[in-house]
Amino acid sequence: MEKVKRVISTEQASGFIELLKDKHGPLMFHQSGGCCDGSSPMCYQVDEIIIGEQDILLGYINDCPFYIAKAQYEYWKHTQLIIDVVEGRGGMFSLEGPEGKRFLTRSRVFTEEERNIIQKNELDG
Repeated sequence: MEKVKRVISTEQASGFIELLKDKHGPLMFHQSGGCCDGSSPMCYQVDEIIIGEQDILLGYINDCPFYIAKAQYEYWKHTQLIIDVVEGRGGMFSLEGPEGKRFLTRSRVFTEEERNIIQKNELDG
């Protein structure tokens, strides 16, 4: 069955995630809808934060689970999230901060064909 990924990472972000995994061990990401870091995915060691009932597992990047707050998901569910990394300071609790880089979420609207695949996959469970 064809699958459309809801979250992917750029080649640059993937390489940086691997560096962070080597340094910190297994990682996870969370995209919140918070006022301060709402556009920045936060990177944590696995189990460093508690995932709540209002969080949705969107997918995996570099074998790391990527969660999104339900309210944020409702806003972005018609798009594919593309995780990138850029120079600069991000969220102060995110693991990439001391490296002088920050993760950034970009997005693109799913095509009609991709939306149909997603809808079919959701119906099939």
